[in-house]
Amino acid sequence: MNLVVGATGSLGSEVCRLLVAARQPVRALIRATADADKVARLERTGVTLVRGDLKDRASLDKACRGVNTVVSTASSTISRQAGDSIETVDRDGQMSLFAAAKAAGVRHAVLISFPPVDIEFPLQSAKRAVERCLMDSGMPYTILQPTCFMEVWLSPAVGFDAANAKAQIYGSGANRISWISYHDVASFAALSLDHTEARNATMKLGGPDALSPLEVIQIFERRQGRKYDVQFVSEESLRAQKSATTDPLQQSFAALMLYYAGGEVIDMRDTLRRFPLRMRSVDDYAASAV
Repeated sequence: MNLVVGATGSLGSEVCRLLVAARQPVRALIRATADADKVARLERTGVTLVRGDLKDRASLDKACRGVNTVVSTASSTISRQAGDSIETVDRDGQMSLFAAAKAAGVRHAVLISFPPVDIEFPLQSAKRAVERCLMDSGMPYTILQPTCFMEVWLSPAVGFDAANAKAQIYGSGANRISWISYHDVASFAALSLDHTEARNATMKLGGPDALSPLEVIQIFERRQGRKYDVQFVSEESLRAQKSATTDPLQQSFAALMLYYAGGEVIDMRDTLRRFPLRMRSVDDYAASAV
């Protein structure tokens, strides 16, 4: 049995879909407050549901019984409910999950994280603490560190509005990023469960294209046949934004925008030799997004 935590999110639900398609049994940890439509979609795919919450250790112990592998994609940055925070979910909640997994005899744990960033911020501190906890747990583990999800960073949620040909760029827009699709991250997570080279490994993940945000806009402009209205947010403004707030989530968002501004190029050639996948390009995403 495979337990997926964060199963109602885009990434988690895709992990569930891939495992079910591979005829593997899947159990999803679902909160009582989860979106009813998303829960119903999971049930229709053949996923078994178990009620629980990362903030409730007893529910995690129950969810982990009889489980061979645990995949966690959960984060308070995506779906915040009462009592959710970086501290209670991304740090303490994840640590409780892996402690429950170890106690239940789980044989493999997969954590979705992100690459190290050269500035400190609450979400990174939480992720690094959980990574250390998992590596020290004695359980076989896989830590996946994908760079910028194109479905997030190239969406209206962060100012990339393809429908209206408007884009907000963080920094100069000249630094390259290995944009990745959450579909491909889900594929790596699913493949990791039975892949010997994924055991006790930390893997940085990027997509097939290392493109600057300005180059990404050119792709969308060609696809749409129209010029984009581009607005820039300077790194100085982002640093000021990070310094001005005491809210851990807002500090983390500002820091992640600085990460985007600095760029991150990940060479995937060796990884793809070991995990052969046809990865989605930015042009693939642009074709579907417009």
